[in-house]
Amino acid sequence: MAVVLNSLADVLALDFDDIIDVRAPAEWAEDHVPGAISLPVLDDEERARVGTIYKQVSPFSARKIGAALVAKNAARHLEGPLAEKPGGWRPLVYCWRGGQRSGSFASILSQIGWRVEVVQGGYKTWRRLVVDALYNAPFPFRLVVLDGNTGSAKTEVLNLLPARGVQVVDLEGLANHRGSLFGSMGEQPSQKAFEGRLALALARLDPSRPVVVEAESAKVGECRLPPKLWRAMVAAPRVAIEAPRAARAGYLLRAYADLVADVARLDAVVASLALAHAREVIAAWRGLVAEGRFAELAEGLMETHYDPRYGKHRARMEVPFTEVSVEGLDDLGPLADRIAGLVSGM
Repeated sequence: MAVVLNSLADVLALDFDDIIDVRAPAEWAEDHVPGAISLPVLDDEERARVGTIYKQVSPFSARKIGAALVAKNAARHLEGPLAEKPGGWRPLVYCWRGGQRSGSFASILSQIGWRVEVVQGGYKTWRRLVVDALYNAPFPFRLVVLDGNTGSAKTEVLNLLPARGVQVVDLEGLANHRGSLFGSMGEQPSQKAFEGRLALALARLDPSRPVVVEAESAKVGECRLPPKLWRAMVAAPRVAIEAPRAARAGYLLRAYADLVADVARLDAVVASLALAHAREVIAAWRGLVAEGRFAELAEGLMETHYDPRYGKHRARMEVPFTEVSVEGLDDLGPLADRIAGLVSGM
């Protein structure tokens, strides 16, 4: 039986024990339905082999060889990750177009007695829903942008707001990047995977209430924001955290402890600023890295690199702008309370 998905709300409403992506590992790596597990019925090499036979020999030969490979790989999954699944287990299976790969695997599972269903249209249905939501439909949300200079704890404050009844979208969390040259947190999702995460995050929200996002450029690391979202952010009112530079430097040392602990990586990032600053400035900053004077480095970067750029950007903006001043950034709860109160009145 095929499950028809007409909206992202339908995706959120799915009630299955597992969603199984049976496409090849390379297809899975590029993008998949969030929360799905990968149980490929053809690996990358096998998929390429079957495709070549289909084109160069015949569809019949390709289907015959493909069926044998699917059966072999299905047996491996049944003896491995699916070995302990109970009789009442309900999986949902999808492939690229909801065709032979998902149908074949679902047929095997159903013969065992599991109540398995497939996604009509497969991954392409999921991708169409994401593109429609982010690129084709009108942007339905009223945004408030949480702003503030580097080190003002915007991301941490943002993630304190849901407990105070405020809707948020953590773009940096979805992109697995802290949104600056120093912000790498490991491997980022592909653009398609980022868009899928973002589309589902937005689908969970109430369009009648404001949504808070952190101030970002048009890219978070290598992940590009959809143009409609970016335009809404540019036009949105802003609430800006204002904190002393020394307090922000201290916060940065805590928030970027992973980078501070990796001196070689930190030095490489500082060196990469060479096109933006004089040689002696870069040399002085690299000297601070070598000497472990990280608080001084943070203050120097903010004073010379980040704060002037934030200032120039804000000077060009023509949106409502509310500052929330704090003396320190150790206890962020009261700051989140104040910002939640402001947002509720917008």
